[in-house]
Amino acid sequence: MFQEFGYVQSSANFMYKVYGWMCAALAVTAATAWYVASTPAFFMHVMDKPWLLWVIFIGQLMLVVTLSGMIHKMNYFTAVLLFMVYAVSLGITMSLILRIYTLSSIASTFVVTSGMFGGMAVYGYFTKADLTGMRNIAIMVLWGMILSLFVNMFLQSQWFDYAISMVGVVIFSLLTAADTQKIKALSQQLMADADTRNKIAILGALTLYLDFINLFLFLLRFTGSRRSQ
Repeated sequence: MFQEFGYVQSSANFMYKVYGWMCAALAVTAATAWYVASTPAFFMHVMDKPWLLWVIFIGQLMLVVTLSGMIHKMNYFTAVLLFMVYAVSLGITMSLILRIYTLSSIASTFVVTSGMFGGMAVYGYFTKADLTGMRNIAIMVLWGMILSLFVNMFLQSQWFDYAISMVGVVIFSLLTAADTQKIKALSQQLMADADTRNKIAILGALTLYLDFINLFLFLLRFTGSRRSQ
């Protein structure tokens, strides 16, 4: 009984670290986006150079791949640093939404996203159902959705865009629950030194951070009010 309590307590502490780092990354992203959007010279310097946006985008992909595939080979400080660099880079690109949408609609969408994310995370943490199959299906649909977004760049169909956004909200809601369950299960199986557990917590935080950001962006397509020109 005491051993089981120890596993539960250890798992809870691990999840606290995961959500702590996720919230820290969201705060860094929000602060960066606000700074860039409220500094016209910096904002225009970035947005007027398409090649620079591509460099940032490719850098973001490389950071995610590096963290996901090489986290066991790097030390804890490096993992934290790369995660924060990614959060800053995403804040730079997301500064654009502060110029497109009103602050009130962004704030209300953030509240809605937080509620949906929190509800699905709680479900994923406490449910006894195995969400592995659902997660696999969601990822397959996600790839199809990414292809659809690419196709719609040429079609420019507003209704198709809304349909894709609706699918995106559903997909990332499901992934939030499934990823939470996966991270919880990993925390209960992980019998390693503190440094390794801390690095895996960073990886879990990155996963949930991406779920939250994508859920927020797809919801914003429905709830966001554009600024008057």
